[in-house]
Amino acid sequence: MATLSAYSGARISGRWALNADGSGSEEALDRLLAPVGTPRRKSSSLGKPDPPLLRTSKRTIYTAGRPPWYNEHGTQSKDAFVIGLCGGSASGKTTVANKIIEALDVPWVVLLSMDSFYKVLSPEEEALAANNDYNFDHPSAFDFDLLVHTLRKLKQGKSVKIPVYDFTTHGRQKDWKTVYGASVIIFEGIMAFADKELLQLLDMKIFVDTDSDIRLVRRLRRDITERGRDIEGVIKQYNKFVKPAFEQYIEPTMRLADIVVPRGGGNMVAIDLIVQHVHSQLEERELSVRAALASAHQAQPLPETLSILENTPQVRGMHTFLRDRETSRDEFIFYSKRLMRLLIEHALSFLPSQSRTVQTPQGQEYEGQSFCGRGITGVSILRAGETMEPALRAVCKDVRIGKILIQTNQDSGEPELHYLRLPKDISEDHVILMDCTVSTGAAAMMAIRVLLDHDVQEDKILLVSLLMAEMGVHSVAYAFPQVKIITTAVDKNVDDLFHIIPGIGNFGDRYFGTDAPPDWSDEEELGRASC
Repeated sequence: MATLSAYSGARISGRWALNADGSGSEEALDRLLAPVGTPRRKSSSLGKPDPPLLRTSKRTIYTAGRPPWYNEHGTQSKDAFVIGLCGGSASGKTTVANKIIEALDVPWVVLLSMDSFYKVLSPEEEALAANNDYNFDHPSAFDFDLLVHTLRKLKQGKSVKIPVYDFTTHGRQKDWKTVYGASVIIFEGIMAFADKELLQLLDMKIFVDTDSDIRLVRRLRRDITERGRDIEGVIKQYNKFVKPAFEQYIEPTMRLADIVVPRGGGNMVAIDLIVQHVHSQLEERELSVRAALASAHQAQPLPETLSILENTPQVRGMHTFLRDRETSRDEFIFYSKRLMRLLIEHALSFLPSQSRTVQTPQGQEYEGQSFCGRGITGVSILRAGETMEPALRAVCKDVRIGKILIQTNQDSGEPELHYLRLPKDISEDHVILMDCTVSTGAAAMMAIRVLLDHDVQEDKILLVSLLMAEMGVHSVAYAFPQVKIITTAVDKNVDDLFHIIPGIGNFGDRYFGTDAPPDWSDEEELGRASC
């Protein structure tokens, strides 16, 4: 364990492991560390602030995108990096967490507070809490099963729902908070090192060591000014619950830390060293997906999951207009809409259906078909995919719509996730994923990975595109063999700039009347999407 102070040059050392016989006392849970005394209580929690993201009243927008967190096989090859922050009450854990987030200067960082995982109280426990006699600092006050399950899913890149605990009512609020897309997870709490399963999920363990007098002063100021307590009550609470809990359950876990940070958020030397280590870990996890896709799956037959709209004279005629560089914008939009409507109708034929008998106005029975799934959601990859939404809405009543913004990083050439808005309970729906052109398949793969991370079943995803390159078809089919791929045409080649050859040009620019930069890609619209 390394102790980092403003005057020390100690580097980050190897991690400590929990002893196999580290079990608790009678009061402690079986999988907890051995205690040494008695615990504390907390009567309210104001909740921890969100990480510093750019938020508006309606949406969240990231100035830098999330790079691929999966390989060319579509599977996550590296878990998110998890930092565990432990320390006594009012030791400055959240301040240290926010300083680390600020110094990291990377997007897609999640701050997870242990305060969200207090157990729901029974009526008897609620009565104790109302009289300030319930011990919120004993390990048994926390729902470790839910916490471990949530952190494990988040580390694996999955979407999770976080409970919102209200200390004024001593219960969980009805609406839980959805969290997704963490490259770095900072988990903080007084019992962050108290559970053996939890410890195994932490890649770096930091203990914030602050003098007990300073913690008491901070607690007095917070509870009196923010929670309406009197000084006698705060001191009584501290002596009865807070101080014994620190000595029994929290301080002993300091030996498990990789790093001890004295003086909390003011110790910038320690924070800088932590940030350097995290940056080095993130660099080791960087992936190059597009390059791998470009060199894979050459000269293979087209997959059985691919369905191409029948190339009738009408379809070929529409493609002639769309591919002609001399076609005006008005005509381009007109024939695009015609082709989209045919494509969407074709895609709907792959949804599950069942026989249904109805009575005609003449009183006769008719043996028909009807959709037998729970629901249909359309998800467009911005911005070009958004042009397909009207065609879907025109033929699919009450369809729900989601959006995903993926852009190409001009330095790395990799796709990056910048924004997503998906309907609630999308995991139960069949999803029609829409993009107008797919060249290497990198953006489509990222969008499919997002849907899978939100628990959408792979065989319920239909990727629908006006034009695809063989490379993109193979990439998607190889990574996600159960996804149905539906298009109006497949072109054979992709050039060095990932343009489909012979292709259709930059669909978004031709449709919206904007100018494409010289290094545009067929797949991403390079930040012109209005989300």
